[in-house]
Amino acid sequence: MTNATAIQAIAGAVEGTIGPKGLDTMLVDRFGDVTITNAGVTILEKMEVNHPAARMLINTAKAQQEEIGDGTTTATILAGALVAEGVNQVVRGVPVARVIEGLRVGLRAALASFEQRSRPLQGLADPVLRQIAFVAGREHADIADLVARAVRLIGPEKMQDKAFKLSETIVAQEGAVNEVFLGVTIDKQRLNKQMPKELTNVRLLVIDDALEPEAIEEEALGTEAGFARYLELQREFKANIAKLIAMGIKVILVDRGVHDLAEEMLTDADVMVVSRVAARELRRAAEHCGARTIKRTGLAKSESELACYLGSAEQITEDEQLGQIRLLGGAGKPMATVLVGAATSEVVGERQRIAKDAASAVQAATRGGYLPGGGSIELAAARDVERAREKVKGMAVYGLDVVSIALRKPLAQIVANAGFNPLEKVEDVIAAQVERASDSLAINCDSGELADMLELGVVDPTLVKVHALKAAGEIAEAILRIDTIIKKQDEQGTHAEARQAGNIDF
Repeated sequence: MTNATAIQAIAGAVEGTIGPKGLDTMLVDRFGDVTITNAGVTILEKMEVNHPAARMLINTAKAQQEEIGDGTTTATILAGALVAEGVNQVVRGVPVARVIEGLRVGLRAALASFEQRSRPLQGLADPVLRQIAFVAGREHADIADLVARAVRLIGPEKMQDKAFKLSETIVAQEGAVNEVFLGVTIDKQRLNKQMPKELTNVRLLVIDDALEPEAIEEEALGTEAGFARYLELQREFKANIAKLIAMGIKVILVDRGVHDLAEEMLTDADVMVVSRVAARELRRAAEHCGARTIKRTGLAKSESELACYLGSAEQITEDEQLGQIRLLGGAGKPMATVLVGAATSEVVGERQRIAKDAASAVQAATRGGYLPGGGSIELAAARDVERAREKVKGMAVYGLDVVSIALRKPLAQIVANAGFNPLEKVEDVIAAQVERASDSLAINCDSGELADMLELGVVDPTLVKVHALKAAGEIAEAILRIDTIIKKQDEQGTHAEARQAGNIDF
């Protein structure tokens, strides 16, 4: 009961954000810093939680975000509904084992219903993709247009690559103009303003290390041999920098710091150097330009060997206003960057979160198709679950009812957030879906009338629905199986006491 209460409290924290009429949540820390967001995953990540069951739910929602990038609010609401109804059945006298048995059957039936009712996309130019971005992007038309354009630029092969995440191409900047371009950005500026600001048809080197001579311990410098070694390393370092210049390298990206000598020599040679580049940006730049990262010790290699590590790009420029470097037309993997503009620094983070949700939803749709949204498909799946009662014997049917009732929750909450009576509207939709043999009917949240979600353009990726229900089912079963909560002893404290007593040999 206490676990169920904690789960419902977490679900209650995000359920008010779902749907086109969902409201925002204000998160305040102990210093008074405020975050206002409509994103369920942001609320879950930032809220302070102590209850272990609540933390289990939040971790499950985070796993949903990492796997699919969208659907955390739906997963949380479904989990809350499954646990609440499961506990209700137990209170009525249904054994937990029978509830779980029926729960599993119901979840399998619902997931099969999602898969069976899924619609395939007609290529990356399908207008449905833009609608998916629009819905997941909380009806921000400009962001939906950007994401749809980026998908077409990247192409189907990259979108199907499991290692590629479209959300990682999203960059939000205060004062920027919305833009999609083939290339990558680095959120840094030139090391020295005297270095060139714009270069074309350049060779590029990526150093996953510091551009500095090898270090010698201070104690060694006090000896004659150590000082001689220091001078030798300095000469070798200077020779290596001269070699890079002679090879015609015009851009060097560095993971860490850059030695003053290297900065001076490279500035004189009109080489652009960007230091302390984030690891993710360094990796993306290397992939886009076709470069291989190298450590500083590798700079001692011959010119022919170093040439194998170089990449190239058609254009590399610095945007001083935005404080970033752009690498365009790389010789490696084609990559697109979605630059999302924001009017003020306060809304940059939220605009980026919205764009990432839209990008994740679109990518999920390209891999697994789409379903009608607005809570309609869950009601259709609930009917399929009810039909599965014929295959279940005994009290396990009550576990099946848990799934059927929980699948009504998304539409009920969407309708409630829009200001309508959820009980009335849910029953209206169920009756209409049966009468018209349609799985896409739900409620227009503006008028409160029945509407076809496909005609309205309210669509969701199939994979988001599937993973959300799987995640909700897993957490619900885990919570329902817990019968007793016992506080563990402090193992660290026990070990410390044992050490003091001399009873344990560490």
